[in-house]
Amino acid sequence: MIRVVIVEDQTIVRRGIISLLDLTPDIRVCGEAVNGEEALLEIRLKQPDAVIMDIRLPGRSGIEVLEELQGGDVAPPVILLTTFDDDILFLRGVRAGAKGFLLKDVSEEQLAQTIRTVATGGTLLQPALTVRNMRAVRETRTLFESIPEPEPLTPFEIKVLRLVAGGLNNREIAEHLGSTEGGIKNQLSSAFQKLGVRDRTRAVLRGIELGIL
Repeated sequence: MIRVVIVEDQTIVRRGIISLLDLTPDIRVCGEAVNGEEALLEIRLKQPDAVIMDIRLPGRSGIEVLEELQGGDVAPPVILLTTFDDDILFLRGVRAGAKGFLLKDVSEEQLAQTIRTVATGGTLLQPALTVRNMRAVRETRTLFESIPEPEPLTPFEIKVLRLVAGGLNNREIAEHLGSTEGGIKNQLSSAFQKLGVRDRTRAVLRGIELGIL
């Protein structure tokens, strides 16, 4: 069972998300919070498998909560929730370590699949990568530390990275490409080294910068 904490100050939206998740057989809400301070306490207490958190919260924002979590002992994958397409917030969320992005009008299927993806180590940025977002990423050269002129990726590494951008985990990528989970892990390690990044999110965004994705 995947345990989730919901952080959302609007009662109707929060209850709506919980109602959707009640329909899934493998996901359950183990905690709720309505602001940033409550979120930090609830996440540290419940230690969930994933967090769904509004970007805009009273007091401390969702991004500020995410930044603090990244520096602590309890840092579950966070899906940021928003009502609109905002380049600046998207980039700030990525810098802070968000593993996924969703609009508040998300369907039950999209919500559940995104939670499953990030809870199993995946990253789901693709739905948020509109043309404007991708242009903003390419124009922002200081997202994170990376190699200015990386060694070119192999065609297979590029295929793997594109599937990572689509939200697939290593097992799903292996099945799709007819490889093994260990083989995909090795391909990603090689791609990370060439790009000079340390995780899947940064690899995807570096790929966008370079025009690979």
